[in-house]
Amino acid sequence: MSKQNSTVAIFNDHTGAERAVKELQKAGFDIKKLSLVGKDYHSDEHVVGYYNTGDRMRYWGKLGAFWGGLWGLLFGSALFFVPGIGPIVVGGPIVAWIVGALEGAAVVGGISAIGAALYSIGIPKDSVLRYETSLKANKFLLVVHGTADEVERASSILQGTGAIETTVHKVEELATTAP
Repeated sequence: MSKQNSTVAIFNDHTGAERAVKELQKAGFDIKKLSLVGKDYHSDEHVVGYYNTGDRMRYWGKLGAFWGGLWGLLFGSALFFVPGIGPIVVGGPIVAWIVGALEGAAVVGGISAIGAALYSIGIPKDSVLRYETSLKANKFLLVVHGTADEVERASSILQGTGAIETTVHKVEELATTAP
């Protein structure tokens, strides 16, 4: 995996994450550069099905309408069971990085496959651990991938959407701080 510039925003709920995706889309941001990770939380229902046929995806569960509405926008979708976190629904380019981390046994000590995917694109391990903790607490992660200017612009947009935290991770900064 190659290191990439990214902005990661944490949202308390699915409505905040959905609003942020719509704001980025409205601002002309390339939606194929977005990844969304979260759980179908606070549900008496359990995930009973998932499939992806071409560009159509079906998901049953309490937040099925939320996830189904976003699949038309995001590039790629999957459901993973992550030990210690539980079932996680993922959309966007991060799906391929998670699969790559699993296939390449790139899981780094103490973090999940999702954490390994984030780490592989250049997000520092301390930030990865914070993001995994957020997922365990039923928060949603929105990851924006792009050039340094794109992720800065996305960060500015996301700060106005109710994100509880927005962090920019730039490849250039990572390269200069590496030992």
